Amino acid sequence: MAALTSVGETPLAAPAQRPRGMQAGRRRRLNAFRYVVFTLFGAFFLIPLLAMLRFSLEGAKLGTWSLSAWRQIASYQGSGIPPLLSSIEITLELAVITCGVMLVLLVPTMIWVQLRVRWLARTIEVLCLLPLTIPAIVLVVGLGEIYNRIQRFSLSALMLFFIYVILALPYAYRALAAGLGGIDVKTLSEAARSLGASWFTVIVRVIAPNMRQGILNAVLLTFSLVLGEFTIAYLLLYTNLQVELYSISRNTPNAGVLFSTSFAALLFAFALLMILSYAGRARRGRR
Repeated sequence: MAALTSVGETPLAAPAQRPRGMQAGRRRRLNAFRYVVFTLFGAFFLIPLLAMLRFSLEGAKLGTWSLSAWRQIASYQGSGIPPLLSSIEITLELAVITCGVMLVLLVPTMIWVQLRVRWLARTIEVLCLLPLTIPAIVLVVGLGEIYNRIQRFSLSALMLFFIYVILALPYAYRALAAGLGGIDVKTLSEAARSLGASWFTVIVRVIAPNMRQGILNAVLLTFSLVLGEFTIAYLLLYTNLQVELYSISRNTPNAGVLFSTSFAALLFAFALLMILSYAGRARRGRR
């Protein structure tokens, strides 16, 4: 009887162990695939950066190392060109203004369209994605006359926020749309309205906090766009961080300055975006 029982138990135990073994094997293959993909993409991004850093540290003689290219960035004072710290300050202020204007325009509009006039959703999406189809040089030509009149008042590069908001619309819209699609807007608004909340309270204090991940993604995308933008500022004769770094690299005889300025710009943008991302996640974790 015991022999029959042991014989009968064996077929029942094998199917229970086989799926676990298959799942463990799939998990190992999936992890191996992830490691390979991350390694390849990491090498794709890191190798050019390391090469840029290596050339920026190259000395006058072959095989020597020097920080002269980095010192020239810190001490550069071009004739008629603002210093580097001033251009960094202007770029950061421009990024903050652009993010603020973009959020004030998009967030209430998208929430209101979702709640009250959903038949306008497709039209708003087309209008927000339209700047992707317009090259930057076309925008400069179209808005050049406006900025030529503005320059008569000797205004700073902060006036570029208007055109930067247009450039950031497609990216910010997709990020906000993803955040808005992840919550039940209608239920939240009806619950808040039934408790006597105004539409302003519904939008600002009920729906917007629930889509903060989409708002954070939109801010990060807008920040990265403003920090890396060069063409429009250069053609409109304004000086931001990228234009200042370009001027430094052109007006210094050391070829390593070109690599050091490019690496410094990438490192600055990466560090700033990491700080913003970490701050948003830390605040969400505390809540």
